[in-house]
Amino acid sequence: MQASAVLRRLAVPAATLAAVAGAFAYVGAVDPNQPGHYPVCPLLHYAGVYCPGCGGLRSAHAFVHGDFLTAVHDNAPAVAGYLVFAVLWTVWAVRAVRGRPVRIELPAAWQWSLGALLLAFTVVRNLPFGGWLHP
Repeated sequence: MQASAVLRRLAVPAATLAAVAGAFAYVGAVDPNQPGHYPVCPLLHYAGVYCPGCGGLRSAHAFVHGDFLTAVHDNAPAVAGYLVFAVLWTVWAVRAVRGRPVRIELPAAWQWSLGALLLAFTVVRNLPFGGWLHP
């Protein structure tokens, strides 16, 4: 196997990783806890409701700085997403090196389950007893 062929197959996974790393580096450098750097969530601003993404930037900032408990507190599904991305990216890169296509087909039941979990997370974090899930 030629090195140039391997590098060519790794170009897209590497570019994707570079973009994600760049985004995390920016969020790590520019603190979302300080007002004025990022836009406010419109759902929270106008309706007073935390969406499933609320706290995601704070979570990423804490994650970059190694404060994993704060990251999970700010947005637990986001932290799970970071870990899922790491696993899927690794599978993608390994399959690219081997010259195999990557097909990730999530069964419909898994997709509905994931949607239901995010919906439950959103509902619970907006109920009076779900205050511990607020970012």
